[in-house]
Amino acid sequence: MTRYDPAQTYRWNYDHAPVSPPAIDVPACPGRWTFCGLPVPSPLGMPAGPLLNGRWILHYAALGFDVLTYKTVRSTARECYPLPNLQPVQTGPLIGPTCDLSCADAMSGNWAVSFGMPSMSPDVWRADVAWTRERLPPEKLLCVSVVATAQPDWSAADLAADFAKCARWAVDAGADAVEANFSCPNVSTSDGQLYQHPDAAAAVARTVREAIGATPFVIKIGHLAEERQIDDFVAAVGPLVDAFSMTNCLSATVRQPDGQPLFDGQPRGIAGDAIREASIQQVRRFADAIQRRGLPTKIIGVGGIFTAAHVAEYLRAGAESVQLATAAMLDPRVALLICRELSTLIGI
Repeated sequence: MTRYDPAQTYRWNYDHAPVSPPAIDVPACPGRWTFCGLPVPSPLGMPAGPLLNGRWILHYAALGFDVLTYKTVRSTARECYPLPNLQPVQTGPLIGPTCDLSCADAMSGNWAVSFGMPSMSPDVWRADVAWTRERLPPEKLLCVSVVATAQPDWSAADLAADFAKCARWAVDAGADAVEANFSCPNVSTSDGQLYQHPDAAAAVARTVREAIGATPFVIKIGHLAEERQIDDFVAAVGPLVDAFSMTNCLSATVRQPDGQPLFDGQPRGIAGDAIREASIQQVRRFADAIQRRGLPTKIIGVGGIFTAAHVAEYLRAGAESVQLATAAMLDPRVALLICRELSTLIGI
């Protein structure tokens, strides 16, 4: 079964996507499910990370994922960071940003993610989104993740306009939903830190909403541990969007076996089993804040999902649906296994 090869570059994996979807008998997932209120066959989706282009999307759609998020795109082309882009690390559960995790020789559930939100040029990705939507089964939803490409002299309005331009392009190409990436642990510019600034996030969200109209609109955010932070963000941004997607990794620095810093000592996002506990706690806190304000905003649970039991934890915490990347990259058949396991769980 084709899977992303961490030993190869981003561009190599882009060019070596699966040629055609596998012929798989996908088990029915019990229950009635929605994504941003739209009906879907299961609560299972994939976030932007592994879905580099349409062929990767069709591959995972055939393997039981029902909401497929096109890897974050920009209004201009950008190269990926150099290898390693996925570095296994040694860690237990993380409850917030930390430092100095150690590299691991092999993947055992957690890795540091270092892509830097690369993007093909708009003419390439817009055509590919249209090609993908034409071939994706009608019951599957195509979400396109977008981000602005901040320039040194840009104002907040310029940043918002660039987000909105990419979002509009995505909708025009056929996206069923748009995700604005307000969180990237691997960049320090304003395009990746918006979730930490509620007023700025609201200004960008308002501009994007005006650009895409009623198209379902998701914002991906990072880790917010403080109740006040969460309440402020929900109050400012919740009325403008259909859903929050969380959590986009937890930040950490990484050291090589000889003690030298990896990635020039800059923090990277940690994805995998280690962030599940913190992410579920954040889902629960956001769900409470949303309920207190009487908002219809949904939550997409992301982080450390490997089994049906993990899916159930997120749903019980208040998520409408879930997305998983690490598990799907390690075992592309994981959605098939989860759907079978969900049929045996009670009280989801």
